[in-house]
Amino acid sequence: MKICRLAFPDGSTGLAAEKDKAVYRIGMIQPQWQDLGELLRWSIGRRDLPQQINDAIQGSDPVADWIDLTDPSRPGGSGLVAPLDRQEVWAAGVTYLRSRQAREEESKGSGIYDRVYEAERPELFFKATASRVAGPNEPIRIRADAHWNVPEPELALVINPAMEIVGYTVGNDVSSRDIEGANPLYLPQAKVYRQCCALGPSILLADPVTGAPDFSIHAEIDRAGQIIWSGDIRTSQMKRSFADLVDYLGRENIFPDGVILMTGTGLVPPDTITLKPADVVTISIEGIGALRNSVIQGKQ
Repeated sequence: MKICRLAFPDGSTGLAAEKDKAVYRIGMIQPQWQDLGELLRWSIGRRDLPQQINDAIQGSDPVADWIDLTDPSRPGGSGLVAPLDRQEVWAAGVTYLRSRQAREEESKGSGIYDRVYEAERPELFFKATASRVAGPNEPIRIRADAHWNVPEPELALVINPAMEIVGYTVGNDVSSRDIEGANPLYLPQAKVYRQCCALGPSILLADPVTGAPDFSIHAEIDRAGQIIWSGDIRTSQMKRSFADLVDYLGRENIFPDGVILMTGTGLVPPDTITLKPADVVTISIEGIGALRNSVIQGKQ
């Protein structure tokens, strides 16, 4: 069962469920499902959320067609929007071996990221507020004062206030590698700015029976109709478990509306590639969908 966030013709937004390529507005069925924050609070301690939503939409009329909503030619913000409302977005770093290697290379072999990779405590950092997040087909931004900008394709966890994993979505932790590599203390400038993050297109609700899946992630950069880079990885290649990351994020912290946690990337373009305006980044995760975003650049 997948849920998504839709923008409706009257200017309102609301949650919807996708089943068999049809989309149903669930906020009209259950008042506690009006927005993601309410649903995440309502989900605490409920292990049957997918079944409850499935039962609720039986006999309802769909409001949209999933194939139409995910059409790459559809403009951003028209239909599907980023699947969050009041949630903060946090991120984990150096959770894959390839990420450790890349971070060490950009920091001129300081050794700091080797220590993070091997440490008991993970690297966790604040990434974005909802206003800084792009949704499906909306632009992501690269900094004008950076020269080496890359996408970071990641699985993102959707977590309720009790720090229970409710679902999974696709994330892009856009980063300025030259700023980050110059000094580890510059990490917030390399990571946190407007349109620095993308999420979507949907949230795959967690199945309490099967547990955490092993997701396959594919990413590619299209430049003027040519794929200049692509890569694949599985989340089973992560050094850390989802539960471990969630545990550390929840220590001495509260998230009244829930939180989104990106779990780190293992897909790193070669050093010769940097994002340019008009590039298109597509990140696909099996079972969730494809997140597509064009690139724009800020002005100094």
